[in-house]
Amino acid sequence: MARLDIAAAARGLMAGGCLVYPTETFFALGALATEAAALARIVSIKARPATKPLPLLVGGVGQFAAILPEGFAAGLLAADFDDLARRFWPGPLSLVVPCRDALPGLVKDASGRVSVRFTPHPTAAALCRLAGGAVVATSANVSGNPPAASPEALDPAVVAAADGVVTEGPAPGGGVASTVAGLLGGRRLRIFREGATPLGALRAAGFTLVRE
Repeated sequence: MARLDIAAAARGLMAGGCLVYPTETFFALGALATEAAALARIVSIKARPATKPLPLLVGGVGQFAAILPEGFAAGLLAADFDDLARRFWPGPLSLVVPCRDALPGLVKDASGRVSVRFTPHPTAAALCRLAGGAVVATSANVSGNPPAASPEALDPAVVAAADGVVTEGPAPGGGVASTVAGLLGGRRLRIFREGATPLGALRAAGFTLVRE
């Protein structure tokens, strides 16, 4: 297992690599969201359907500028996005939002949307900041197998196929994955997955929830 510090890992991401790194819940397999070849490697390593978009995380609200389309701040979804960001980020809430056309197809759905969250994990957030952009955060396992919350639980085949492993910072906490909600406008959210952010907290914030 090639252990990397955060600085070396960030350089690896900028060079088009894919790495295993910790998040607040489980270890993730990731690459910069703009690196199409690295994203294809992740899909292959995980044996994950290419039609299932890879989720993203960022290490600061300023990194959304490279993800959200031009004009988003003046659009119908901006107020809801800003309110949810203020209340729940950094934290385990993933929002499905429109994205820039230039992002690779493996991170967006047929409607041109991505799933993204501002991670509270210091290592994951630092990787995003040092690498200069959003990073894919899909669990570091073969699809259908259990995710790993410790280095010892990582699948050796996944580790061998990646360009390195980062273990700095707090260990993943395990538990449930992030809640995934899509912005519909008018303080309405479509719930794609119930997870670590309670739905009751979203309702208490004044949002109407629609089930997928």
